[in-house]
Amino acid sequence: MEPLKARNKTISRLVLASSSPRRKELVASLDLSLPVYILSTDTNESTEADWTPVQVVEQLSLRKAAAASELLRQQNNTEASLIIGSDTIVVLEGEVLGKPVNAEDAKRMLSRLQGRHHEVYTGVACLLSTNDEATVAHRMTRVQMKPLSKDQISKYVATGEPLDKAGSYGIQGLGATIVERIDGCYFNVVGLPLSLLSDMLSQYDIHVF
Repeated sequence: MEPLKARNKTISRLVLASSSPRRKELVASLDLSLPVYILSTDTNESTEADWTPVQVVEQLSLRKAAAASELLRQQNNTEASLIIGSDTIVVLEGEVLGKPVNAEDAKRMLSRLQGRHHEVYTGVACLLSTNDEATVAHRMTRVQMKPLSKDQISKYVATGEPLDKAGSYGIQGLGATIVERIDGCYFNVVGLPLSLLSDMLSQYDIHVF
């Protein structure tokens, strides 16, 4: 079988299968030579009860990329694209914490996280639109949260920042003030590990520099 670099000379653009403004900004920061097309998909994010955190983020990132590929086919868009799908979760003592359903749920999550460490997992999938061949990987970052009072938690939730984020905080925003330290990739906690992504893109002969 030919190496990836030999097969992928015809890639003409990247497709980011995400509506996340954070991921858009991170991909744009790489200043790649290829144009980047944003394609948001309505993807089923249900998971099996026995899946590990790694399985959750890798399978959901691949599912998002595959959904974008199918949408391009439905649009009769035959341009050779490399589709990037990504998914991030927060894990506390083995339990996956998703996005809060409301402000009270956000307060509950932050109350559980305060003063403790947790893990953030992000999966990344790169999928070729021409044949749906994919590569999938993940990164994990350990995060230590500061001890927080109920008043601090309520005031942070009142800003609205936690309401659309896994684990109910955003480290790239005001949430940075409630994180004591991290062990691992910062951008992984933001939602897209750039070091991992650049390594994956290089397999397709797409280089940051």
